[in-house]
Amino acid sequence: MKYTIDDFARLIDHTNLHADATEDDMIKLCDEAKKYHFKMVAINEVQSEFCAQQLKGTDIDTGAAISFPLGQTTVACKLAETKDALQNGANEIDYVVNLTQVKAHNWSYIEDEMTQMVDLCHDHHVPCKVIFETCYLSKAEIKQLALIAKEVQPDFVKTSTGFGTAGATVEDVKLMKENVGSDVKVKAAGGIRNTDDFLAMIAAGAERIGTSSGVKIIETLKQRFEKDGINSIEI
Repeated sequence: MKYTIDDFARLIDHTNLHADATEDDMIKLCDEAKKYHFKMVAINEVQSEFCAQQLKGTDIDTGAAISFPLGQTTVACKLAETKDALQNGANEIDYVVNLTQVKAHNWSYIEDEMTQMVDLCHDHHVPCKVIFETCYLSKAEIKQLALIAKEVQPDFVKTSTGFGTAGATVEDVKLMKENVGSDVKVKAAGGIRNTDDFLAMIAAGAERIGTSSGVKIIETLKQRFEKDGINSIEI
C-alpha cells in the first residue's frame, strides 16, 4: 500500500496522557493535531470535554483513555467512566483490560468485560480499542487475548499504555495481527519515538500508531520525501 504524508498523519493518535498536563498543553496538542491532520488526540478521560471543544468542526477525534493506565477497576467502573467520556464529547475509547484477571487466565471475565465495553461504544457508534499492556504478558496470553478479540470484535487491539515497563514491539504487533483476524485492527503504542520505528510498526500490521512524537515523525518523513523527490512510500 502507498502512503502519502497525509496518509501517515491519519494513522497517528497524537498523545498527551501525563498526569500534570495543563489546559495549555491540551490546546497545544489539539492545535498540532489540526495542523498535521492527525487522526485523534489521545488524552485522559477528564480532558474529554475540553479537547472535544478544541476540535469542534474538524474531523479529528477525541480519544479518551479508560481505566488508565492500570486497568484495575471493575467493569461497572469502566462502563461509568466510558459513559462520562462519551457524554463529554469523546468519540473514541481506549480501555485497559483487567490484568489481574488476564494473569489468572480468567478468560470468561475478560470476554465479558470486552463485550460490555465494545457493546457500549458501538451503541454510541464510537470505536473501541482494547489495551493489552503486552510487557506484562506471555506470548500465549497475548495470543489468547487476541483470539477473544477476534470473537468480540472491538475495532482495535492495542499493545500498550506507554506507562508499563516496555512499549510496542514489532514481534507483538505481528502476533496480535496474526490472531485477531481481518475484522479487528492493531494499534501500536508505547515507545514509538522515531520514523523508523513508526514505519516498522506499520509494516508489521499496525493500522494506528499512538505516539507523543507525531510531529517529529511527520516532519522527518517530509524531509525524506523532499530529499528523495517522492510523494508516497509503499509499505
